[in-house]
Amino acid sequence: METRAIRSRFRACYPTPNLQPVEAGDLRDGDTQLQTSDAMRGSWAVSFGMPSKAPDVWRADVECTRRTLAKNKILSVSVVATPEPHWTVDHLAADFACCAKWAVESGADCVEANFSCPNVASADAQLYQQPNVAGVVAARLREAVGAKPLLIKIGHVTDEALASDLSKAVAPHADALVMVNCIAAMVLDARQRPIFDGQKRGIAGDAIREASITQVRLFARVIRQHALKLRLVGVGGIATAQHVHAYQEAGSHAVQLATAAMLNPLLGKQMRRDLGGATLEVGSLPS
Repeated sequence: METRAIRSRFRACYPTPNLQPVEAGDLRDGDTQLQTSDAMRGSWAVSFGMPSKAPDVWRADVECTRRTLAKNKILSVSVVATPEPHWTVDHLAADFACCAKWAVESGADCVEANFSCPNVASADAQLYQQPNVAGVVAARLREAVGAKPLLIKIGHVTDEALASDLSKAVAPHADALVMVNCIAAMVLDARQRPIFDGQKRGIAGDAIREASITQVRLFARVIRQHALKLRLVGVGGIATAQHVHAYQEAGSHAVQLATAAMLNPLLGKQMRRDLGGATLEVGSLPS
């Protein structure tokens, strides 16, 4: 089980509509504009902005969740920094590390650092595009979590050079990369008017599955080429055992469920039965 990204301070959610069904095909084809849908048909635009309760609230929630979960269940807590305009890389890394330390103290079995959010333009959401900075932050996170597994969630990457530089930068510190945290696209209403104030928003669900599988395949190749000790967690449009197999064949060691699990809370259990115990991680929506 995974929590939504938490912060070192309160952050309000973006206003509604912040979860809009869309008509989407396959975002591998490079669509940059999608049409709204009057019903959920497998994909939606997510516009939450990585909100967070205050630390005393979410820490108590993590503690309660860990007590409630069976001992053989893993609780992964997702963390993100909340940068100020004047912050340096050291400030950013320290804030990430603070959240990670609190998460571990509150009962997290592993920590997932969110280096990507397609709905936020600040430094906390673009780290995956800056390998050198990502490496610095990953090192501070490792200090904060100790021996606990450290996962890093990244955004959509198609460039092999970026995939290589990023993987090499974080490999000494992280245990795994999680991909893909949505793919950004502009959303138009029935009158062809942009919603979300004309800003792109992250698309989750069926529309990103093939693009996500392609990215897993890219990173698996990079990791092999450089003999890196990184595992891969695939996420995006997974709703059947066949989808899990496709991610595994591409190089994923585990997968996460988000959109499909919100529509069918029992899906993870059903899929584990179909897969004979394969590794699944049921999480919340991207931000």
